[in-house]
Amino acid sequence: MATVVDSPNKEANKSALANKKVTIVFVLGGPGSGKGTQCGYIVQHFGYTHLSAGDLLREEMKSGSENGFVIKDMIKEGKIVPSELTIKLLEQAMLENRNDKFLIDGFPRNEENRAAFEAFTGIEPEFVLFFECSEEEMQKRLLSRNQGREDDNIETIKKRFKVFMESSLPVIEHYEAKGKVRKIDAARPILEVFEAVKACFTRGDIKVNQL
Repeated sequence: MATVVDSPNKEANKSALANKKVTIVFVLGGPGSGKGTQCGYIVQHFGYTHLSAGDLLREEMKSGSENGFVIKDMIKEGKIVPSELTIKLLEQAMLENRNDKFLIDGFPRNEENRAAFEAFTGIEPEFVLFFECSEEEMQKRLLSRNQGREDDNIETIKKRFKVFMESSLPVIEHYEAKGKVRKIDAARPILEVFEAVKACFTRGDIKVNQL
């Protein structure tokens, strides 16, 4: 289980998640690396609740709120939404769910996201699933999935991949230094990828580190 530690912030600024004692696995990978598909299998086999940071942001965007308009503009530009906004959406989703095991898909997107999440919640992930896939393969998948998302066009895809490479790799390196990263070759067929994923959830040597 992810370790909950005391935060240096005042009590009023602490997340209520500290009392829920949740287990969190971050799921990272470039756009089109297959994170969502694999999360579906993990939910079925291991009982986690899947929270997609991107889906939560898109739901907020559709709500017509002021924050929703900000999110819409940033997503169109392939930019990263402010940490505070995303963390609050994730916190609300976890507090409203009765489960205590969560896959957080597509977050943290950068080091600032990571630091802000850990500072606010006092929680560090049990481990990080990192789906490795070439830009060419991810681009082919995104253009062929035909889900009607307005960010599935060649120009925005290239922007998203560039942002991912520049911003997310430092997060991977941070957790890799702590022995928390489980790298997955995501270019393989779906079921082969899941066999590798299953091994990550059944390993007996996973260590839980305090912040």
